Amino acid sequence: MSRANAEEGIGGAIWTIGKTASCGIAMSRPQLSYVLKLAALHAPKRTKDRRQPRSAMIKSNLSKIPAASRRPTAAKRFGRKVVGFAAMLALASVASYGSAMAAGGSDTVQTLYANLLGTMKNGSTLGESGRFAQLAPVIRRSFDLPVMARLSVGPAWAGLGAAQQQQVMDSYGRYISAIYAERFDSYEGQKLEVTSERPTPSGVIVSSRIVKANGEPVEIDYLMRQDGGSWQIADIYVDGTISEVATRRSEFAAILRNQGIDGLIEALNRKADMLTRTTARAD
Repeated sequence: MSRANAEEGIGGAIWTIGKTASCGIAMSRPQLSYVLKLAALHAPKRTKDRRQPRSAMIKSNLSKIPAASRRPTAAKRFGRKVVGFAAMLALASVASYGSAMAAGGSDTVQTLYANLLGTMKNGSTLGESGRFAQLAPVIRRSFDLPVMARLSVGPAWAGLGAAQQQQVMDSYGRYISAIYAERFDSYEGQKLEVTSERPTPSGVIVSSRIVKANGEPVEIDYLMRQDGGSWQIADIYVDGTISEVATRRSEFAAILRNQGIDGLIEALNRKADMLTRTTARAD
């Protein structure tokens, strides 16, 4: 270090004091004071705060990096696209799941009731056969006829061939449709309303209420099961206790015991013909 550089600022003062002492020269107090003042005059001025805010420091550092280095790499850009696409798929899945959840067993019963009311309001115009023709496809869509027929027939179902099982399902569907066409024949202010829905181990129970023209309410519960994405009626409970399938099974047992499966098929079609004044189609 040269003397000229050393004498600048505080460094020069310290160098002067040290050099004087090494030469055995003692500085008086006025001389020492003069040296320190001289150092203060030559010292670089200090700003109030030389520290930069963090944001300014980051911006300053980024400005020193070449623009090409700051661009995201191809791998990073691809990764961002994948994440964005995954997020879109997740949102779509949630939306579709919410839509599927919204379409529950209650919708099936609501649709059935809407069709029943429409048929009732046009009951006299349609007549028995007209009501049957209008309700039969609704019944096939709303009811799980294969399950209801199998449970109503009972153990004998397992011994039937595929053709006989189909005949039982067809005649059972005609029979149920005929009953609905006969019971819901006119409209006099009745109300058909769904009141609640709750899950069960075997499916979903949809509770409803039918208010007769005289104001008497009838509580009806529907046991729903999902098949192929749609909810269908597997059993009906009147006043929460009387099972439609159990009642049919009791009725069918005597016919099966005395007349066999062909006798049951004939009896179901005959009953449907009587209620609707139609004739079963021969396949």
